[in-house]
Amino acid sequence: MQKLPDPVLLAIPYFLLSMPLERWWIARNRAGSGSSVPKGYDTRDALTSIGMGLGSLAQTVALGFIVVRALEFLYSHRVYTVPLNVGTVFAFVLLEDLAYYVFHRLGHEVRFWWAAHVTHHSSQYYNLSTALRQSWMVILAFTWLPWIVLPLLGFPPELIFFQKNVSLVYQFGIHTEVIRKFPRPIEWLFNTPSHHRVHHASNERYLDKNYGGILIVWDRLFGTFAEEDFADPPVYGLTKNIASHNLAYVAFHEFIAIAKDAWRAPRWSDKLVLIFGRPSQIEAVRKRAGLLKAS
Repeated sequence: MQKLPDPVLLAIPYFLLSMPLERWWIARNRAGSGSSVPKGYDTRDALTSIGMGLGSLAQTVALGFIVVRALEFLYSHRVYTVPLNVGTVFAFVLLEDLAYYVFHRLGHEVRFWWAAHVTHHSSQYYNLSTALRQSWMVILAFTWLPWIVLPLLGFPPELIFFQKNVSLVYQFGIHTEVIRKFPRPIEWLFNTPSHHRVHHASNERYLDKNYGGILIVWDRLFGTFAEEDFADPPVYGLTKNIASHNLAYVAFHEFIAIAKDAWRAPRWSDKLVLIFGRPSQIEAVRKRAGLLKAS
């Protein structure tokens, strides 16, 4: 198929203009409506997010060929060549969004992938700059594996990369407190700022909810959906926040924690759980192995 434009590159003016506009709007309407006043921007936090975004871009430039070659190899061994028309492109958009849901959910349920994803949740602010706080380990941590089924089914890699970046641009716009709610049909079908605020919250009722990319229907189908309650506004950040704006620490702190836990654990079975386990499994192992006091 013909080369497709890069939606992220086309959206750079949108990224650059929308952040100062959002910051200006929040400052102007500081006493805005609703039970939760937008927290706005913290300069150091926003610069950290931007720095993480630039680091993530550098990772893509330096190592993106790994993913490109892998998807091209799989496409060369596809089971079918999908003819591109309105129906198949619509099906592809749904499948790509489902792949994102799987990636995102595993990014919260598998510790090694969480170590790559936790960067994005480390800000205690929620604004458009937070969307830029991206991992430096996406490629080397192989968090792109949920997409490998698409070239095997017969969808060309160019289309996959295009739609992934469309999703990325879309999700940039939902990292805001400025928009309270959209009309109900939109809120039912699409991932919106309200739904994604829930995802970034550390409140117990909101933990591990709303993994959707463009669509929120996967969360509704698989039981991971939670509605934002304006009487219980989201508290952003981690359940145990990091007090650092050091880019390297923000990028790698959970990988460091994994290495320490795995090194201290006496049994190989415990080491594997501490690297790849779910949060509940990890806490059980850490308690049994006496690692809670050591950390």
